[in-house]
Amino acid sequence: MNRKLKIAGITLAATAAAGATLALIIRDQETRHQRNLFSPNTLQRLAALGFLAREDSSVAYVTLLRDFIAWEPRSLLRSRAKAILERMENEIEGAAVRIV
Repeated sequence: MNRKLKIAGITLAATAAAGATLALIIRDQETRHQRNLFSPNTLQRLAALGFLAREDSSVAYVTLLRDFIAWEPRSLLRSRAKAILERMENEIEGAAVRIV
């Protein structure tokens, strides 16, 4: 029983380390490619969307996302961009209502 626990512990630690490493790699890619929204590389576009998802809403980002949605050939990335766009539009609309 003791040997099985040791193996399970090592497996769990290795899995956690692999997960943490993968998270760091993805974070690094997002940081490095945050401005490559119209890149030919799909992963760079996904990373750029991840960057935009964390940004505050602005009219410039809304315009950029609308252009991206019209241009993007992949439906998965288009739907991700639409979700980000909807959030930003709602935030801008809410801010405009508070001002008035």
